[in-house]
Amino acid sequence: MSGDSDLIKLYSARILALAADIPHLGRLAAPDATVKKRSPLCGSTITVDVTVKDRRIADFAQDVKACALGQAAAAVVGAAAIGRSRAEIEKARDQLKAMLKEGGPVPEAPFDGLEVLLPARDYKNRHASILLSLEATAEAMAQAEQADCA
Repeated sequence: MSGDSDLIKLYSARILALAADIPHLGRLAAPDATVKKRSPLCGSTITVDVTVKDRRIADFAQDVKACALGQAAAAVVGAAAIGRSRAEIEKARDQLKAMLKEGGPVPEAPFDGLEVLLPARDYKNRHASILLSLEATAEAMAQAEQADCA
């Protein structure tokens, strides 16, 4: 029975509220880059579209088909992505990965809202879904920058 109460704690009201209100949900009409990421373990997918200006995200959209934890992470990322550089996105991704897998600290602002996912540390099978939005955004930024240099 303690397993059930642990899951109830994991899916807190705050996580469910984030999952229900994901900013920049959808697709862009003319993105500079699009990346789709899938978690092989659970099948969650996130497709991220970005437009980049002056090496920063000028517009952002994401199509999210993930569990509540992946949706909550996407909500935090969606709220913070516009105006960020590739380095900032990669830093947030690396900090989130360290928080989940190594007991590291919560990612720095403006991604500190990912703190809500601290209880997911103990659920390794959910880590990939939680990381999808930042991984897809980092890869999309890299593709957009590469295309800009070509």
